[in-house]
Amino acid sequence: MTAVHDTTTTTTTDTVLIAPVAGHIGAEISGVDLRETLTDQQVEEITAALHKYKVLFFREQHIGHAEQIAFSRRFGAVTPSHPYDDDAPTEYPEILAVDSRLYEKRFGVRKFSYTNFWHTDVSPLINPPAASILRADIAPARGGDTQWTNLVAAYENLPESLQRFVEGLRAEHRFGGSRPVWDANSDYAKKVAAAPLVTEHPVVRVHPVTGERALFVNPGFTTRIVGLSPHQSDSLLKLLFDEIAQPAYTVRFRWEQGSIAFWDNRATAHLAPSDLNHLDVTRVLYRTTLEGDIPVGVDGVASTSISGAQFTGARAHTAE
Repeated sequence: MTAVHDTTTTTTTDTVLIAPVAGHIGAEISGVDLRETLTDQQVEEITAALHKYKVLFFREQHIGHAEQIAFSRRFGAVTPSHPYDDDAPTEYPEILAVDSRLYEKRFGVRKFSYTNFWHTDVSPLINPPAASILRADIAPARGGDTQWTNLVAAYENLPESLQRFVEGLRAEHRFGGSRPVWDANSDYAKKVAAAPLVTEHPVVRVHPVTGERALFVNPGFTTRIVGLSPHQSDSLLKLLFDEIAQPAYTVRFRWEQGSIAFWDNRATAHLAPSDLNHLDVTRVLYRTTLEGDIPVGVDGVASTSISGAQFTGARAHTAE
């Protein structure tokens, strides 16, 4: 197998083409047909590219729910759609519908995504997803792009003194945060209140595969720095949130029907679109998520659950 090299041009393996698309994050993958079962070698190559480039993009992959779940299972255990989701197709409970037609019913307000703040998927879990796979079924003719940011690059570009300071801190992640994105009287609000998800994570987590250090805070879910006064916490979080949103660390993806994004949820945050609310359009994507590990800080101390259990899934029982 040919290794994936650090390059700014397309590299070729036996069957997988990997083309980096931005300076710090992102690569397009071609040469594979996701209607077919991936070989072990293809899985190894895509996994290596995922860890290197943080988010991978596939085009013209016209697959359904079953194929998306089968593809996902080649990379880990696939969880149910979401801790609070009850709109998954009954025959495919692993599928989360990111469907503009459902959000008004679910949240009580017209929306095109869960949140329009930078976020790491379900970080209030004690074991946030390791990765997410999102497939476009209906994409608007204009607008609706998603952005990702590299949390490793954000950490590495902090001054060393600030790196050392934040490595010793922990932060609370709470589902709904301090600014819920749903109507207070909606059924969704009642579900969250009945079974809250709250975890204290290290502000800097160590990636369990690469050993890289990444800032692990996001404005979608991180509510406070433990042990600091509210003013100190808010000021430090603003600094860190501004850092992870630096355009230099980001990549932007234009969705088309059949597009797929596959990202490492342990090293990225992403930003859903906010440019569609005034348009009469429909946007439908489907997400699967891979079971994650419990984050560990630079000091070797794992995250602590305040409320909520681990979120687990099932692996495929067969292999190539």
